[in-house]
Amino acid sequence: MSVDSDAPIIVGLDIGTTKIAAIAGRKNEQGKLEILGFGHAPSNGVQHGQVLNIDQTMRAINAALENCRASNPDLDINEVYVGIAGHHIKSLQTRGDIVRQNAELEIQRVEIEQLIDNQRKTFIPAGDQIIDVIPQDFYVDNFQFIKDPVGYNGVKVGANFHIITGDRNAIRNINRAVERSGLKTKDLVLQPLASSSAVLCDMDMEAGVAVLDIGGGTSDLAVFYEGVLKHTAVIPFGGENITHDIRLGLGVLKQQAEAMKKQFGSALTDEAKANAFITIPGLRGLPPREISVKNLANIIQARMTEILEFVTYHLKQVGLDNRKLNGGIILTGGGAQLKHLKQLTEFVTGLNARIGYPNEHLAPNHIEQLKSPIYSTCLGLILKGYSDFENHTKIFEKSNLVKHPTSPILTSNGQGTQTQIDQQTGQTAGANSDSTPAPAAKPSKPKAPRKPNMFWEKFKNNLIDLFKEEEDQVIK
Repeated sequence: MSVDSDAPIIVGLDIGTTKIAAIAGRKNEQGKLEILGFGHAPSNGVQHGQVLNIDQTMRAINAALENCRASNPDLDINEVYVGIAGHHIKSLQTRGDIVRQNAELEIQRVEIEQLIDNQRKTFIPAGDQIIDVIPQDFYVDNFQFIKDPVGYNGVKVGANFHIITGDRNAIRNINRAVERSGLKTKDLVLQPLASSSAVLCDMDMEAGVAVLDIGGGTSDLAVFYEGVLKHTAVIPFGGENITHDIRLGLGVLKQQAEAMKKQFGSALTDEAKANAFITIPGLRGLPPREISVKNLANIIQARMTEILEFVTYHLKQVGLDNRKLNGGIILTGGGAQLKHLKQLTEFVTGLNARIGYPNEHLAPNHIEQLKSPIYSTCLGLILKGYSDFENHTKIFEKSNLVKHPTSPILTSNGQGTQTQIDQQTGQTAGANSDSTPAPAAKPSKPKAPRKPNMFWEKFKNNLIDLFKEEEDQVIK
Protein backbone atom coordinates (compact mmCIF):
# COMPACT_ATOMS: atom_id res chain seq x y z
CA MET A 1 0.00 0.00 0.00
CA SER A 2 1.44 3.41 -0.94
CA VAL A 3 1.53 6.00 1.77
CA ASP A 4 1.49 9.74 1.09
CA SER A 5 4.07 12.19 2.34
CA ASP A 6 1.80 13.10 5.26
CA ALA A 7 2.30 9.67 6.78
CA PRO A 8 3.51 9.90 10.39
CA ILE A 9 6.97 9.02 11.62
CA ILE A 10 6.58 6.05 13.96
CA VAL A 11 9.09 5.12 16.65
CA GLY A 12 9.57 1.58 17.96
CA LEU A 13 11.11 1.12 21.42
CA ASP A 14 12.45 -2.35 22.22
CA ILE A 15 13.11 -2.64 25.97
CA GLY A 16 15.18 -5.81 26.17
CA THR A 17 17.16 -7.57 28.87
CA THR A 18 20.55 -6.81 27.27
CA LYS A 19 19.84 -3.75 25.09
CA ILE A 20 17.33 -0.99 24.49
CA ALA A 21 16.83 0.11 20.89
CA ALA A 22 14.85 3.02 19.44
CA ILE A 23 14.22 3.24 15.69
CA ALA A 24 12.19 5.90 13.86
CA GLY A 25 10.80 5.15 10.41
CA ARG A 26 8.23 6.04 7.81
CA LYS A 27 6.87 4.25 4.76
CA ASN A 28 7.63 5.58 1.30
CA GLU A 29 5.38 5.59 -1.75
CA GLN A 30 6.27 1.93 -2.43
CA GLY A 31 5.12 0.90 1.04
CA LYS A 32 8.67 0.18 2.27
CA LEU A 33 10.14 1.47 5.52
CA GLU A 34 12.71 4.25 5.37
CA ILE A 35 14.70 4.55 8.58
CA LEU A 36 15.03 8.13 9.79
CA GLY A 37 16.74 7.64 13.15
CA PHE A 38 18.42 4.92 15.18
CA GLY A 39 19.80 4.66 18.71
CA HIS A 40 20.63 1.91 21.17
CA ALA A 41 22.09 1.56 24.66
CA PRO A 42 22.93 -1.23 27.14
CA SER A 43 19.90 -2.22 29.19
CA ASN A 44 19.79 -1.89 32.97
CA GLY A 45 16.95 -2.65 35.33
CA VAL A 46 15.41 -5.35 33.11
CA GLN A 47 15.57 -9.05 33.94
CA HIS A 48 13.97 -11.85 31.91
CA GLY A 49 12.22 -9.24 29.75
CA GLN A 50 10.56 -7.59 32.75
CA VAL A 51 11.24 -4.06 34.07
CA LEU A 52 12.26 -4.38 37.73
CA ASN A 53 14.12 -1.12 38.35
CA ILE A 54 12.18 1.77 36.82
CA ASP A 55 14.89 4.38 37.45
CA GLN A 56 17.68 2.36 35.80
CA THR A 57 15.43 1.47 32.87
CA MET A 58 14.47 5.13 32.43
CA ARG A 59 18.14 6.15 32.21
CA ALA A 60 18.81 3.41 29.65
CA ILE A 61 15.81 4.52 27.57
CA ASN A 62 17.05 8.12 27.70
CA ALA A 63 20.49 7.01 26.50
CA ALA A 64 18.96 5.17 23.52
CA LEU A 65 16.75 8.16 22.71
CA GLU A 66 19.69 10.57 22.89
CA ASN A 67 21.55 8.41 20.37
CA CYS A 68 18.45 8.31 18.15
CA ARG A 69 18.08 12.10 18.29
CA ALA A 70 21.81 12.55 17.70
CA SER A 71 21.53 10.50 14.50
CA ASN A 72 18.87 12.94 13.29
CA PRO A 73 18.70 16.26 15.19
CA ASP A 74 15.43 17.26 13.49
CA LEU A 75 13.59 14.21 14.81
CA ASP A 76 10.90 14.98 17.38
CA ILE A 77 10.00 11.88 19.42
CA ASN A 78 6.89 12.05 21.60
CA GLU A 79 5.07 8.72 21.21
CA VAL A 80 6.48 5.21 20.93
CA TYR A 81 5.29 1.69 20.26
CA VAL A 82 6.75 -0.50 23.01
CA GLY A 83 7.43 -4.25 22.94
CA ILE A 84 6.46 -6.38 25.93
CA ALA A 85 7.60 -9.86 26.95
CA GLY A 86 8.47 -11.72 30.16
CA HIS A 87 7.51 -14.75 32.22
CA HIS A 88 4.21 -13.13 33.22
CA ILE A 89 2.76 -13.18 29.68
CA LYS A 90 -0.11 -15.65 29.16
CA SER A 91 -2.60 -16.32 26.39
CA LEU A 92 -6.05 -17.88 26.14
CA GLN A 93 -8.61 -18.74 23.47
CA THR A 94 -12.17 -17.38 23.61
CA ARG A 95 -15.22 -17.31 21.37
CA GLY A 96 -17.82 -14.56 21.24
CA ASP A 97 -20.68 -13.30 19.11
CA ILE A 98 -23.31 -10.59 18.88
CA VAL A 99 -26.89 -10.69 17.61
CA ARG A 100 -27.39 -7.86 15.14
CA GLN A 101 -30.17 -5.31 15.60
CA ASN A 102 -30.99 -5.15 11.89
CA ALA A 103 -30.17 -8.32 9.98
CA GLU A 104 -31.25 -6.71 6.69
CA LEU A 105 -28.24 -4.37 6.64
CA GLU A 106 -24.73 -5.39 5.68
CA ILE A 107 -22.27 -5.89 8.53
CA GLN A 108 -20.37 -2.67 9.28
CA ARG A 109 -16.85 -2.17 10.65
CA VAL A 110 -18.22 -0.58 13.83
CA GLU A 111 -20.01 -3.85 14.67
CA ILE A 112 -16.76 -5.81 14.37
CA GLU A 113 -15.00 -3.30 16.62
CA GLN A 114 -17.80 -3.72 19.18
CA LEU A 115 -17.44 -7.51 18.99
CA ILE A 116 -13.68 -7.25 19.64
CA ASP A 117 -14.18 -4.71 22.43
CA ASN A 118 -16.63 -7.06 24.18
CA GLN A 119 -13.82 -9.59 24.59
CA ARG A 120 -11.95 -7.15 26.82
CA LYS A 121 -14.55 -7.97 29.47
CA THR A 122 -13.42 -11.62 29.50
CA PHE A 123 -12.74 -12.91 33.01
CA ILE A 124 -9.00 -13.19 33.72
CA PRO A 125 -7.16 -13.92 36.99
CA ALA A 126 -6.88 -11.09 39.52
CA GLY A 127 -3.73 -9.03 39.05
CA ASP A 128 -3.60 -9.63 35.29
CA GLN A 129 -4.49 -7.21 32.49
CA ILE A 130 -5.47 -7.77 28.87
CA ILE A 131 -2.74 -6.56 26.51
CA ASP A 132 -4.29 -7.46 23.17
CA VAL A 133 -7.36 -9.13 21.67
CA ILE A 134 -6.63 -10.72 18.29
CA PRO A 135 -9.50 -12.12 16.19
CA GLN A 136 -8.50 -15.35 14.45
CA ASP A 137 -11.46 -16.10 12.19
CA PHE A 138 -15.06 -14.92 12.00
CA TYR A 139 -18.38 -16.63 11.34
CA VAL A 140 -21.72 -15.23 10.15
CA ASP A 141 -24.72 -17.42 10.99
CA ASN A 142 -23.70 -20.86 9.60
CA PHE A 143 -20.79 -19.64 7.46
CA GLN A 144 -17.46 -20.43 9.13
CA PHE A 145 -13.80 -19.35 8.71
CA ILE A 146 -14.45 -15.88 7.30
CA LYS A 147 -11.42 -13.58 7.38
CA ASP A 148 -13.32 -10.28 7.17
CA PRO A 149 -17.11 -10.28 7.66
CA VAL A 150 -17.63 -6.62 6.70
CA GLY A 151 -20.16 -6.54 3.85
CA TYR A 152 -21.70 -9.91 4.76
CA ASN A 153 -25.36 -10.25 5.74
CA GLY A 154 -26.69 -12.24 8.67
CA VAL A 155 -28.41 -12.36 12.05
CA LYS A 156 -25.41 -13.26 14.17
CA VAL A 157 -21.69 -12.50 13.75
CA GLY A 158 -18.95 -13.94 15.94
CA ALA A 159 -15.30 -14.91 16.05
CA ASN A 160 -12.63 -16.98 17.73
CA PHE A 161 -10.15 -14.83 19.64
CA HIS A 162 -6.60 -15.11 20.93
CA ILE A 163 -6.30 -12.97 24.06
CA ILE A 164 -2.89 -11.99 25.46
CA THR A 165 -2.63 -11.02 29.13
CA GLY A 166 0.16 -9.85 31.40
CA ASP A 167 0.82 -8.97 35.02
CA ARG A 168 -0.67 -5.57 35.86
CA ASN A 169 2.39 -4.45 37.85
CA ALA A 170 4.80 -5.46 35.07
CA ILE A 171 2.76 -3.45 32.54
CA ARG A 172 2.65 -0.49 34.92
CA ASN A 173 6.45 -0.59 35.34
CA ILE A 174 6.99 -0.41 31.56
CA ASN A 175 4.58 2.50 31.20
CA ARG A 176 6.18 4.38 34.11
CA ALA A 177 9.69 3.95 32.73
CA VAL A 178 8.51 5.27 29.34
CA GLU A 179 6.58 8.19 30.87
CA ARG A 180 9.53 9.24 33.03
CA SER A 181 11.59 9.38 29.84
CA GLY A 182 9.22 12.09 28.61
CA LEU A 183 7.36 9.80 26.19
CA LYS A 184 3.87 8.44 25.76
CA THR A 185 3.20 4.76 25.10
CA LYS A 186 1.11 4.64 21.95
CA ASP A 187 0.58 0.89 22.33
CA LEU A 188 2.08 -2.19 23.98
CA VAL A 189 2.81 -4.99 21.50
CA LEU A 190 3.77 -8.56 22.31
CA GLN A 191 7.36 -8.95 21.14
CA PRO A 192 6.97 -12.20 19.14
CA LEU A 193 4.11 -10.60 17.18
CA ALA A 194 6.26 -7.56 16.41
CA SER A 195 9.18 -9.75 15.33
CA SER A 196 6.87 -11.87 13.18
CA SER A 197 5.58 -8.85 11.27
CA ALA A 198 9.20 -7.88 10.47
CA VAL A 199 10.39 -11.26 9.17
CA LEU A 200 7.26 -12.87 7.66
CA CYS A 201 5.36 -12.44 4.43
CA ASP A 202 1.80 -13.57 3.63
CA MET A 203 3.04 -16.80 2.02
CA ASP A 204 4.85 -17.82 5.21
CA MET A 205 1.70 -17.32 7.30
CA GLU A 206 -0.46 -19.26 4.87
CA ALA A 207 1.98 -22.18 4.68
CA GLY A 208 2.19 -22.41 8.46
CA VAL A 209 5.21 -21.17 10.36
CA ALA A 210 6.60 -20.80 13.87
CA VAL A 211 8.67 -17.70 14.71
CA LEU A 212 11.13 -18.09 17.59
CA ASP A 213 12.59 -14.78 18.79
CA ILE A 214 15.59 -15.66 21.00
CA GLY A 215 16.25 -12.62 23.15
CA GLY A 216 18.48 -12.00 26.13
CA GLY A 217 16.04 -12.89 28.91
CA THR A 218 13.32 -14.90 27.14
CA SER A 219 12.61 -16.76 23.90
CA ASP A 220 9.27 -15.76 22.41
CA LEU A 221 7.17 -18.00 20.18
CA ALA A 222 4.40 -17.12 17.71
CA VAL A 223 2.72 -19.80 15.56
CA PHE A 224 0.74 -19.02 12.39
CA TYR A 225 -1.33 -21.40 10.27
CA GLU A 226 -3.53 -20.64 7.25
CA GLY A 227 -2.85 -16.94 7.71
CA VAL A 228 -4.10 -16.92 11.31
CA LEU A 229 -2.25 -16.51 14.61
CA LYS A 230 -2.79 -19.83 16.40
CA HIS A 231 -0.58 -19.63 19.46
CA THR A 232 1.84 -17.44 21.40
CA ALA A 233 4.14 -18.38 24.25
CA VAL A 234 7.05 -16.97 26.24
CA ILE A 235 9.79 -19.49 27.03
CA PRO A 236 11.67 -18.41 30.20
CA PHE A 237 15.19 -18.90 28.79
CA GLY A 238 17.35 -16.83 26.47
CA GLY A 239 20.88 -15.72 25.65
CA GLU A 240 21.58 -14.59 29.23
CA ASN A 241 20.92 -18.14 30.45
CA ILE A 242 23.47 -19.50 27.98
CA THR A 243 26.05 -16.95 29.20
CA HIS A 244 25.27 -17.90 32.82
CA ASP A 245 25.72 -21.60 32.04
CA ILE A 246 29.10 -20.90 30.40
CA ARG A 247 30.20 -18.81 33.38
CA LEU A 248 29.36 -21.56 35.87
CA GLY A 249 30.38 -24.52 33.73
CA LEU A 250 33.80 -23.17 32.76
CA GLY A 251 34.52 -21.05 35.82
CA VAL A 252 35.01 -17.76 33.98
CA LEU A 253 33.78 -14.19 34.40
CA LYS A 254 30.47 -13.11 32.84
CA GLN A 255 32.26 -10.78 30.42
CA GLN A 256 34.55 -13.60 29.31
CA ALA A 257 31.62 -15.99 28.96
CA GLU A 258 29.73 -13.53 26.73
CA ALA A 259 32.80 -12.92 24.55
CA MET A 260 33.47 -16.67 24.15
CA LYS A 261 29.83 -17.31 23.23
CA LYS A 262 29.85 -14.67 20.50
CA GLN A 263 33.27 -15.39 19.02
CA PHE A 264 33.77 -19.13 19.44
CA GLY A 265 30.36 -20.52 20.43
CA SER A 266 28.50 -23.19 18.45
CA ALA A 267 25.09 -24.76 19.03
CA LEU A 268 26.38 -28.15 17.82
CA THR A 269 29.09 -30.01 19.70
CA ASP A 270 29.87 -32.18 16.67
CA GLU A 271 30.78 -29.08 14.66
CA ALA A 272 33.32 -27.83 17.22
CA LYS A 273 36.97 -28.74 16.74
CA ALA A 274 38.17 -31.25 19.30
CA ASN A 275 41.74 -29.92 19.42
CA ALA A 276 40.86 -26.17 19.58
CA PHE A 277 41.36 -24.25 22.82
CA ILE A 278 40.72 -20.69 24.03
CA THR A 279 43.36 -19.17 26.28
CA ILE A 280 42.06 -16.73 28.89
CA PRO A 281 44.23 -14.73 31.31
CA GLY A 282 44.37 -15.83 34.93
CA LEU A 283 42.81 -13.70 37.65
CA ARG A 284 45.11 -11.49 39.71
CA GLY A 285 48.40 -13.17 38.91
CA LEU A 286 47.09 -16.72 38.50
CA PRO A 287 48.37 -18.66 35.47
CA PRO A 288 46.36 -18.50 32.19
CA ARG A 289 43.69 -21.15 31.54
CA GLU A 290 42.80 -23.10 28.45
CA ILE A 291 39.13 -23.67 27.61
CA SER A 292 38.11 -26.38 25.16
CA VAL A 293 35.97 -25.12 22.28
CA LYS A 294 34.17 -28.48 22.34
CA ASN A 295 33.24 -28.06 26.01
CA LEU A 296 31.94 -24.59 25.24
CA ALA A 297 29.74 -25.96 22.43
CA ASN A 298 28.51 -28.74 24.72
CA ILE A 299 27.18 -26.20 27.24
CA ILE A 300 25.52 -24.07 24.54
CA GLN A 301 23.90 -27.09 22.87
CA ALA A 302 22.42 -28.32 26.16
CA ARG A 303 20.64 -25.02 26.87
CA MET A 304 19.51 -24.46 23.27
CA THR A 305 18.15 -28.00 23.11
CA GLU A 306 16.06 -27.24 26.21
CA ILE A 307 14.62 -24.11 24.56
CA LEU A 308 13.81 -26.01 21.36
CA GLU A 309 12.14 -28.81 23.32
CA PHE A 310 9.82 -26.17 24.78
CA VAL A 311 8.99 -25.15 21.20
CA THR A 312 8.18 -28.75 20.27
CA TYR A 313 5.96 -29.04 23.37
CA HIS A 314 3.97 -25.90 22.47
CA LEU A 315 3.52 -27.02 18.86
CA LYS A 316 2.12 -30.37 20.02
CA GLN A 317 -0.21 -28.58 22.45
CA VAL A 318 -1.91 -26.74 19.56
CA GLY A 319 -1.79 -29.72 17.18
CA LEU A 320 0.65 -28.17 14.72
CA ASP A 321 3.51 -30.63 14.22
CA ASN A 322 6.02 -31.01 11.41
CA ARG A 323 3.35 -32.32 9.02
CA LYS A 324 1.38 -29.04 9.09
CA LEU A 325 3.96 -26.27 9.41
CA ASN A 326 5.26 -26.28 5.85
CA GLY A 327 7.03 -22.96 6.46
CA GLY A 328 9.09 -24.50 9.26
CA ILE A 329 10.67 -22.46 12.04
CA ILE A 330 12.07 -18.96 11.57
CA LEU A 331 14.76 -18.02 14.08
CA THR A 332 15.28 -14.35 14.89
CA GLY A 333 16.51 -12.14 17.73
CA GLY A 334 20.07 -11.83 18.98
CA GLY A 335 20.33 -15.52 19.90
CA ALA A 336 19.63 -16.53 16.29
CA GLN A 337 23.19 -15.48 15.42
CA LEU A 338 24.65 -18.54 17.17
CA LYS A 339 26.61 -20.71 14.74
CA HIS A 340 24.96 -23.98 13.66
CA LEU A 341 21.69 -23.11 15.46
CA LYS A 342 19.73 -23.80 12.28
CA GLN A 343 21.05 -27.39 12.12
CA LEU A 344 20.30 -28.01 15.82
CA THR A 345 16.76 -26.64 15.40
CA GLU A 346 16.05 -28.99 12.49
CA PHE A 347 17.46 -31.95 14.44
CA VAL A 348 15.43 -31.30 17.63
CA THR A 349 12.10 -30.22 16.10
CA GLY A 350 12.08 -32.13 12.80
CA LEU A 351 11.10 -28.89 11.02
CA ASN A 352 12.95 -26.93 8.36
CA ALA A 353 14.59 -23.82 9.83
CA ARG A 354 16.00 -20.55 8.57
CA ILE A 355 17.23 -17.29 10.06
CA GLY A 356 14.70 -14.44 9.88
CA TYR A 357 16.21 -11.12 8.86
CA PRO A 358 14.07 -7.97 9.23
CA ASN A 359 14.72 -6.67 5.70
CA GLU A 360 11.44 -8.00 4.28
CA HIS A 361 9.76 -4.58 4.56
CA LEU A 362 12.76 -2.22 4.48
CA ALA A 363 13.50 0.18 1.63
CA PRO A 364 16.39 -1.08 -0.55
CA ASN A 365 18.75 1.69 0.55
CA HIS A 366 18.56 0.98 4.27
CA ILE A 367 21.59 0.84 6.54
CA GLU A 368 23.33 -2.55 6.45
CA GLN A 369 23.44 -2.91 10.24
CA LEU A 370 19.63 -3.08 10.40
CA LYS A 371 19.77 -6.43 8.58
CA SER A 372 20.69 -8.03 11.90
CA PRO A 373 17.97 -10.20 13.49
CA ILE A 374 18.67 -8.24 16.72
CA TYR A 375 16.41 -5.44 15.42
CA SER A 376 13.46 -7.57 14.28
CA THR A 377 11.29 -6.57 17.24
CA CYS A 378 12.01 -2.85 16.95
CA LEU A 379 11.27 -2.72 13.22
CA GLY A 380 8.16 -4.84 13.75
CA LEU A 381 6.88 -2.26 16.24
CA ILE A 382 7.07 0.41 13.52
CA LEU A 383 5.12 -1.89 11.18
CA LYS A 384 2.47 -2.38 13.88
CA GLY A 385 2.15 1.40 14.09
CA TYR A 386 1.64 1.60 10.34
CA SER A 387 -1.00 -1.10 10.53
CA ASP A 388 -2.89 1.08 13.03
CA PHE A 389 -2.43 4.13 10.79
CA GLU A 390 -3.60 2.40 7.61
CA ASN A 391 -6.60 0.81 9.32
CA HIS A 392 -7.50 4.06 11.12
CA THR A 393 -7.52 2.35 14.51
CA LYS A 394 -5.50 5.16 16.15
CA ILE A 395 -5.14 8.90 15.63
CA PHE A 396 -1.71 10.10 14.45
CA GLU A 397 -0.27 13.56 14.21
CA LYS A 398 1.64 14.56 11.08
CA SER A 399 5.41 14.30 11.09
CA ASN A 400 7.50 16.82 13.00
CA LEU A 401 10.59 16.16 10.91
CA VAL A 402 11.45 19.56 9.45
CA LYS A 403 14.16 19.02 6.86
CA HIS A 404 13.69 16.72 3.88
CA PRO A 405 10.81 14.73 5.46
CA THR A 406 10.76 12.07 2.73
CA SER A 407 14.51 11.33 2.78
CA PRO A 408 15.75 8.06 4.31
CA ILE A 409 19.01 7.77 6.21
CA LEU A 410 20.93 6.65 3.12
CA THR A 411 20.05 9.04 0.33
CA SER A 412 21.30 9.85 -3.12
CA ASN A 413 22.89 13.24 -3.63
CA GLY A 414 22.26 15.50 -6.59
CA GLN A 415 24.74 13.54 -8.77
CA GLY A 416 23.03 10.20 -8.07
CA THR A 417 25.77 8.77 -5.82
CA GLN A 418 24.84 7.15 -2.56
CA THR A 419 26.13 8.14 0.85
CA GLN A 420 28.02 5.12 2.20
CA ILE A 421 27.99 4.90 5.95
CA ASP A 422 28.87 1.36 6.85
CA GLN A 423 32.29 1.33 5.14
CA GLN A 424 33.77 2.72 8.33
CA THR A 425 32.01 0.34 10.71
CA GLY A 426 34.50 -1.54 12.87
CA GLN A 427 34.72 -5.33 12.78
CA THR A 428 35.50 -7.58 15.73
CA ALA A 429 37.45 -10.81 15.71
CA GLY A 430 35.13 -13.68 14.98
CA ALA A 431 32.10 -11.38 14.67
CA ASN A 432 29.82 -11.30 11.66
CA SER A 433 29.92 -7.55 10.99
CA ASP A 434 29.14 -6.63 7.41
CA SER A 435 31.26 -3.74 6.21
CA THR A 436 30.52 -4.02 2.51
CA PRO A 437 29.08 -0.86 1.01
CA ALA A 438 25.37 -0.78 0.23
CA PRO A 439 24.48 -1.24 -3.44
CA ALA A 440 24.25 1.93 -5.48
CA ALA A 441 20.78 3.40 -5.65
CA LYS A 442 19.02 3.49 -8.99
CA PRO A 443 18.93 6.97 -10.48
CA SER A 444 15.57 8.58 -9.83
CA LYS A 445 13.63 11.07 -11.89
CA PRO A 446 15.04 14.60 -11.86
CA LYS A 447 13.77 16.69 -8.97
CA ALA A 448 13.96 20.34 -8.13
CA PRO A 449 17.46 21.14 -6.87
CA ARG A 450 17.92 21.56 -3.14
CA LYS A 451 20.07 24.14 -1.48
CA PRO A 452 23.21 22.50 -0.15
CA ASN A 453 23.50 22.37 3.61
CA MET A 454 25.52 20.57 6.24
CA PHE A 455 22.55 18.63 7.65
CA TRP A 456 23.07 15.28 5.92
CA GLU A 457 26.85 15.48 6.28
CA LYS A 458 26.41 15.94 10.01
CA PHE A 459 23.77 13.18 10.00
CA LYS A 460 26.20 10.80 8.28
CA ASN A 461 29.04 11.50 10.71
CA ASN A 462 26.74 10.99 13.70
CA LEU A 463 25.59 7.63 12.37
CA ILE A 464 29.12 6.43 11.73
CA ASP A 465 29.80 6.83 15.45
CA LEU A 466 26.46 5.39 16.57
CA PHE A 467 26.70 2.25 14.50
CA LYS A 468 30.08 1.24 15.88
CA GLU A 469 28.92 -1.54 18.16
CA GLU A 470 30.90 -2.26 21.27
CA GLU A 471 33.71 -4.56 20.13
CA ASP A 472 33.82 -8.07 21.52
CA GLN A 473 36.78 -8.52 23.76
CA VAL A 474 39.45 -10.67 22.15
CA ILE A 475 40.37 -13.42 24.53
CA LYS A 476 44.10 -13.86 24.70
